[in-house]
Amino acid sequence: MTPEKNTTKRTAATSKKSKGFTAEEMAAMKARAKELKAEERAEKDKAAGESAAVEAIAAMQEPDRSMAKRIHAIIKDSASSLLPKTWYGMPAYANEDGKVVCFFQTAQKFNTRYSTFGFNDSANLDEGAMWPVAFALKELTPADEKKIAALVKKAVS
Repeated sequence: MTPEKNTTKRTAATSKKSKGFTAEEMAAMKARAKELKAEERAEKDKAAGESAAVEAIAAMQEPDRSMAKRIHAIIKDSASSLLPKTWYGMPAYANEDGKVVCFFQTAQKFNTRYSTFGFNDSANLDEGAMWPVAFALKELTPADEKKIAALVKKAVS
């Protein structure tokens, strides 16, 4: 007796050996890996920026510390797209391109009689040929907080 030969025929689909991923699939996977790395880096940068801004605020003396904490909260609520960071050692808030849109400067930094909340040229505050870009702060009233929130929203619009 001779052993029976396997007479089953392989189909064309099962007889081809897989050569792996196509060039298009490889390119798509590489692009996705790059996106994931960029997202991870952005999250780390965002966390580091937030931490640095909070530390700078904590190092301030009163009443600047309380004002800076409140401004930090207002900006996070009004323009969540802005990323906290420090700028010249002071809390600042940058757009997605990393350009500082607005900042808080404590009075103690330069021994001035008031703190400053200001905007850089990346803020969309243009009105005619002249507009304010910095505000002196000795305290924050509810009306001041509303004005800051409105200005920050406009700045990122």
